[in-house]
Amino acid sequence: MSQSFTTPKAQSLPHSHASSLTPNGSDLRHVSYTSMSTWEPAQAVFLHANEAIIITDADNCVIDVNPAFSELTGCSLAEVKGKTPESFSILPLDDSRTTRLMREELQLRDRSKSQVSYCSHDGQFYPGMMSINRVRDAQGIVDHHVIVLADLSAIPAHARHLNREVYFDALTGLPNLHLLTQLIQESMQHAESKQMPLAVCSLDIDFFKSVNDRLGTNVGDILLSTFAQRISHLLFGDDVLARVGGDEFVLLLHHGVDEAFFEKLLSSIRRPLFIEGQTVHLTASLGVTFYPDDPAQGDGLLRHANQAMYRAKQRGRDAFHLFDPNHDRLLQVRHEQRQRFVDALTNNELRLHYQPQVDMRTGQVVGVEALIRWQHPDLGLLAPGQFLPTIDATPLEVDLGEWVLEQAMRQLVTWQAAGIALPINVNISPSHLLLGNFSQRLGELLAQYPSVPPAMLKLEVLESAAMHDIQAALTTMAECQALGVNFAIDDFGTGFSSLTHLRQLPVDLIKIDQSFVRDMLSDADDMAIVESVIYMANRFQRPMLAEGVETLAHAQALIELGCELAQGYGIARPMPADELPQWLVAWPLRADWTALGKPH
Repeated sequence: MSQSFTTPKAQSLPHSHASSLTPNGSDLRHVSYTSMSTWEPAQAVFLHANEAIIITDADNCVIDVNPAFSELTGCSLAEVKGKTPESFSILPLDDSRTTRLMREELQLRDRSKSQVSYCSHDGQFYPGMMSINRVRDAQGIVDHHVIVLADLSAIPAHARHLNREVYFDALTGLPNLHLLTQLIQESMQHAESKQMPLAVCSLDIDFFKSVNDRLGTNVGDILLSTFAQRISHLLFGDDVLARVGGDEFVLLLHHGVDEAFFEKLLSSIRRPLFIEGQTVHLTASLGVTFYPDDPAQGDGLLRHANQAMYRAKQRGRDAFHLFDPNHDRLLQVRHEQRQRFVDALTNNELRLHYQPQVDMRTGQVVGVEALIRWQHPDLGLLAPGQFLPTIDATPLEVDLGEWVLEQAMRQLVTWQAAGIALPINVNISPSHLLLGNFSQRLGELLAQYPSVPPAMLKLEVLESAAMHDIQAALTTMAECQALGVNFAIDDFGTGFSSLTHLRQLPVDLIKIDQSFVRDMLSDADDMAIVESVIYMANRFQRPMLAEGVETLAHAQALIELGCELAQGYGIARPMPADELPQWLVAWPLRADWTALGKPH
């Protein structure tokens, strides 16, 4: 039985053209069979190839077989001569319309490939792959066929004691992930030796779960098998098709495929399949990476092909996407940055700084906002903008939010012991707020610090947070308010549905975004936005606080417009917790600010 699945041994025919090329590269498809028997180099190839080779006449009846065929099947030339390949191999024996169409397609094509079962010398049937080249004479008339029968049941010599189920998919007979990883290594070695690219392709059927649920698992299994046959027919030589999951397949392509091939592949998949009297339309998403342009090894190539496949799904499915190694390097850098942030959380490198919030009319300090900083051991103190984009829209946002809430509660306990009673405003990301168990976890945290009134913790949510799922946001916020924790809308005015949110969301503070406040004195448009936000807040009877207040002129203008609460560099920069008591002592002494609310 043949010991090679993909890469022929040194004495066998060149890779991916074993059925058609002579040792010096001539094409046997243009040499008649009678001349082959007298041409010694070609005869040597025929006799010594590791793969089973069958020559059939124009009617596809066997003329000759090589020794590898007899070794593989146990059949001598005398036993099969004059018979068709069906005497020792079979296509799937179902009567579905799809299978019949596939048989007809094989008969029409000069070059085809199909999954078969072959009868071995032990009388058992084993999976095989049959590649057929139809050879025509100078007038275009079919002269003969050159057929290669590849053994799909061969397993690596060091593992023959294991069951073949370890290496092959039980449903389709294709190589599974276990065997695929070994085949990739062989294919990479061949690509290097032949200076030819290797395409590793990840293919996933779109919405297969819905199709499977609708048709039932039995029909779904037939569908997968039929789908695998269709893909196999588009492959050449020793290309590999493997099934690595439910509706996930991997292709190893050696023959220099281009984008036109992938378009053809997707177009073939779109053709309807006829299963159990039903017409099924499928599409697939395909991700491709090319070795050695992508220099990754084994598992890395599979991972990159998968990444590209998911990109194809993101683009709307029924498409292919080519992996970009340069883009992947950027992703790798981002991954390393995120891992470094995990280390920062673990190693206690994060800090909370606190920025005071004041009532400009009375001069009273009404609270503080907790702002994250990273005390990096090499880069010093990092501002949020230097690291928060790295974890945006990842689970690390939630991890950070949990850490901030915990630290804020601890700080409230510390200040409480020092006679400081200031609420702490904590920013909550949309992904954190919309977690199904957010209010439950918040309640558990509050219970750990029973001496701190829940009202001392206030949550700031971006206006856009509610836009992800307004109903979920309303539910969570109501549950938190039932615990005694109130909300502020942060960066108000930057969203798309501000008026709607102002009416619906249960918030007790609106924060006017600093991007409008900072330039309100010099930009008429910004001033108009600030005036509009203040007007809306007053109409809905919601308190408001202006961010980005940097000068007394800003403060005076805001007071005149009806906004009395503020925070900003003009009042105080964010500071470590241990500096706040000293600032609180000094603040009342700043007569310029404390006099703002007094009549002139």
